[in-house]
Amino acid sequence: MADDGHANAEPPAASVHPAGGHGHNLRESLRETLPINVALNKPNGHNVTASHVMDEIASPTSPRLFAANPFSRKNTSLDIDDYFTGPRDTQKHSKWPIFLRMHGSILPKLILPLAAVAAWTTLFTCISKLVTPLIVDSVLLTVLGFVVGLGLSFRSSTAYERYAEGRRYWAQLILASQNLGRVFWLHAGERKDVPEEKRAEARKRELLEKLTALNLIVAFAVALKHRLRFEPYTCYEDISSLVSHLDTYAQSATRDDQENAQRTLRKSGRVKSVAEYLGISFAESNPRKAVKKAGRPLGNLPLEILSYLASYTDELALSGRLPVPMQQTLAYNNIAALNDVLAGTERVLNTPLPIAYSIAIAQITWVYVLVLPFQMLQKLDWMTIPATVVAAYIILGILFIGREIENPFGNDVNDLPLEAYCAQIAAEMDVIASRPKPQSRDWIESVDNRVLWPLSSSGWPMWMTRPEEKIQEAVRHKVEATFASQKKKEAAAEGRPVSEAGRHLKEATIDGVV
Repeated sequence: MADDGHANAEPPAASVHPAGGHGHNLRESLRETLPINVALNKPNGHNVTASHVMDEIASPTSPRLFAANPFSRKNTSLDIDDYFTGPRDTQKHSKWPIFLRMHGSILPKLILPLAAVAAWTTLFTCISKLVTPLIVDSVLLTVLGFVVGLGLSFRSSTAYERYAEGRRYWAQLILASQNLGRVFWLHAGERKDVPEEKRAEARKRELLEKLTALNLIVAFAVALKHRLRFEPYTCYEDISSLVSHLDTYAQSATRDDQENAQRTLRKSGRVKSVAEYLGISFAESNPRKAVKKAGRPLGNLPLEILSYLASYTDELALSGRLPVPMQQTLAYNNIAALNDVLAGTERVLNTPLPIAYSIAIAQITWVYVLVLPFQMLQKLDWMTIPATVVAAYIILGILFIGREIENPFGNDVNDLPLEAYCAQIAAEMDVIASRPKPQSRDWIESVDNRVLWPLSSSGWPMWMTRPEEKIQEAVRHKVEATFASQKKKEAAAEGRPVSEAGRHLKEATIDGVV
């Protein structure tokens, strides 16, 4: 068996000290962490080495270059903790055939059930062959087979429906985050009532306000991830810096109940972890343990973050910085969409398949598997043992997969990669904020704006020298010229000559218009 492959561990991030008297320590730390010949890309396309960065690291933004990404999935290795925990990194590529892969397979959780089935089948076969025959009519297998097939089909379809619904909600979250981030960054204007001498300070303040609002959008996604995994505090690496300035119940609980908060960061012991990987129910911890043992009110951190986003939107609207009513509506609608995602994901999490169905399907499936040797012994003889184990792997595998993906927000290998979704939102907020609001005249009137591509490669300035009638004529002939060009490409790809009509149409159109 083979794994999907694991990435090499990255060097630890350098610890960053405040500027001033600690500059020497910072430089020494960087020299130990970053090779002196490593080139860093500058926005202007030039490369600088680590020695050049030493002099710039004291700036407020420099530590981000060397800080580990808190939203990324932890580096993986061949350690058993990484091998059987998830969610699986979907960006990794494996060249192994899919039927040989172990990472993501349900087989580890089937080891003990299959061992029990093998022991039972061996005992039954030995008694039947060496002591007294134990044969049951095949009618029982037929009846149970129909019921088991129906139950497993229902179990699998409902589990995958919940999995797909969870993915749809996170896609909706990404969409709403993009829209809301664009409203805050592009549509929120400057205050009009600021005196000229204070305009620069006001612009700087507004810039930092926008960045704070974008950070809150990221904080909502990360807080939702932790809430869906019953991690109610704010001491986690990926959220502590995003909400440390907010007055929330989770922040107060983390500060006042540090013992319980730190307990959520501890890993289980080796024996307990292995037992959990093997699916031993007695070893599985209550996922809501941290919530139940809380000594302070925990509140609802994602909902509280939405309150801060709504208050910021109110200030934008009341101060006239969102002057267009449609922009205000768009902002409020996307905040409501985030609230809908919060409620919807909690509904998926807290509404599992009714326990009566789960118990009945599990019992019927196990009865069917345990009865299999009675039906197979007469024809398969000693081959009954491996045949029963193979059949049990197929049947129980479907049952266990349904159980694993029923909650798509957990830490199982096949659960949704929520860390990747949060990292995507954080990266997209950075992309939105990386450039000022574009002025349409700058990019429309660019020489690189080929307005009639592929009919013409000429840019905006050249077409501005042409009369309007010529431009209108080119637009009318663009369809025919594009069609002729496509036909010529198809003929060249197939190795056949271009028709005279097609060649004449293309050449006449382009020569006569462009």
